[in-house]
Amino acid sequence: MAAGSGVPARFDLPEIDAFSRPYWDAAADGRLLLRRCGACGRAHHYPREFCPHCWSEAVTWERASGRATLYTWSVVHRNDLPPFGARTPYVAAVVDLAEGPRMMTEVVECGEADLRVGMALEVTFRAEAGRAQGGAAGEAKGGAASAVVVPVFRPDPSSGSGVGRC
Repeated sequence: MAAGSGVPARFDLPEIDAFSRPYWDAAADGRLLLRRCGACGRAHHYPREFCPHCWSEAVTWERASGRATLYTWSVVHRNDLPPFGARTPYVAAVVDLAEGPRMMTEVVECGEADLRVGMALEVTFRAEAGRAQGGAAGEAKGGAASAVVVPVFRPDPSSGSGVGRC
């Protein structure tokens, strides 16, 4: 339970701070962001204040295309942490973003038997009711809880190949 609230703690909501706010605000607007290094030119995800490749602090936000390919996945049939238990089974996945970085995510709108390594995916966004840890983007005026929007991926119907369709 969340301290003094009588509401179960949420383990699926981000901790939003001043640095990560642009990422979560963009997700709420239906845009996926990543960071790109001005020194070495490489993109990375999860967002950090420095480049994990060359350690430069010359990194900026960049809009990602939203395209990805499935690298690996696992179907989760049991999870005792709220609210994951109510979502089972779900597909926890790692995808390769078109810009290069790998990203942990969830694949939605696709049956387990239809998943394939290399299948084309596109980003979509899911609103999660509740207050983000640390407040901010999860709070409406007056401190009331509102939705936090998270990126997830689904098969890309425009891929044109059998790979990526469910």
